[in-house]
Formats: sequence, C-alpha cells, structure tokens
Amino acid sequence: MTLSDLPEIQIIRNVRATRLRLRVDGQQIKVTAPVFCSNRQIQKFIADAEGWLLKTWQAQQAQLQQIDQSLPAELQLFNLNTPIQIGYQSQKQNFIWDESALQLWISDRHPEAYLKTFIIAYAKQHLLLYLEQLSLDTGLNFNGCNIRQPKTRWGSCSARHDIMLNSALVLMPEAICRYVCVHELAHTRHFDHSPRFWAEVARHDPEFQQHRQFLKRFQLPYWWLG
Repeated sequence: MTLSDLPEIQIIRNVRATRLRLRVDGQQIKVTAPVFCSNRQIQKFIADAEGWLLKTWQAQQAQLQQIDQSLPAELQLFNLNTPIQIGYQSQKQNFIWDESALQLWISDRHPEAYLKTFIIAYAKQHLLLYLEQLSLDTGLNFNGCNIRQPKTRWGSCSARHDIMLNSALVLMPEAICRYVCVHELAHTRHFDHSPRFWAEVARHDPEFQQHRQFLKRFQLPYWWLG
C-alpha cells in the first residue's frame, strides 16, 4: 500500500493553527495547516509521515471491520429505563419519534445518517435539562451549554463556565453521562486537573475512576462514525 491507495487527503488551513497536524478519522484523512505554510511544506510533511499514515490507516480499517455494522432494532438511551424500539421504512420524514410508545421510525433512504440525526435532536432536548438539574443538585453553577458532535472529546468547560457536551453521551449508561457532566461542572470551581479538582469530582461521583475507564474502552457504533 502507498499514499496513492488512500482517500484524498483534505487540507484545512486554520488561522489559529501554529503547526502542521495530520489526523486519520474514520474514512477521512485531514491535514490542518497554518495559513503561512506553503503547499510544498504541506506535501513534504505528508511525505515524511507516510509510514505512520499508512500504518494508522490500516489499523483503523481493521478496527472498523470488527465493529458490528448492522442497524440496531433498539437503543438504550441514558435517561430511559426501557430501550426504544427502532423500525426502518419508506417515509417522507427523516425520522418519526413516538415518545409515548418509545417507538422510532427511520427513513430507509439514509438510515445511518437519519438515526444519528435523531440522536443529536434527542441530545439537544434532554442533555441541557439533565445538566441543569445536576447543577442544582451539586451546587456547581455554569453559564451556558452547547450540545455538539466533537470527534475526540466527551465534554469541555471554558474559563467563562460555558460547557460543551457530546451528543453521543445519550447512548451511554446514565452513570457515565452523569460523570461527564460532573467532571465539567467541577471545572467551574477548579479550572484544572489538580487534586482539588478530582476531590470535587469524587465528592459528587465516588465511582468516577470506574466511569473514566468505561469511557476509555467505549466504542461508538459505526453509524455514528460515518
């Protein structure tokens, strides 16, 4: 295998970038470059990284092949005691959600994409409410919250106490989602990972170490990664 066998490498120029960065992400390969970098510098950077790039690409493809690529007939969401049932059919709407019956109907035109669309919509509806209640329970106040789909982070907290939560948290057990929320809320009091910060996390989640290990092992389903 050579570089010519890989998908086209996307080059993204970013005014905030200070160095060249190469990332293999699912079916995409991206290079983030500072605006002052020439095309020649970028191509040399890619060529120098050829060995790592080929090895990483092959490893990720092998991992993807091991992931179950069947669409789910049910999903357990973080704040429900009963799994939702999922059906796939021909319909105009991307998805139809019957909350009272816990029944989700997904259009069979692009089922993977529309299933993810539903999860994002569900997360935007429920994660903020969950965080607000947890903030009241813990006494840890935050400024605002955005629900997004970052590739590598489950959550974040800014110096202004603005919290970001990953939509995919709704696919996890409630205890794991709660840990991520507690983690970010604790940053509103200790904006670091000092012993005082971890003590604050432990005060609200005594089993946080097990929850951290769960997150390290957790694999998102293939339809989310596409």
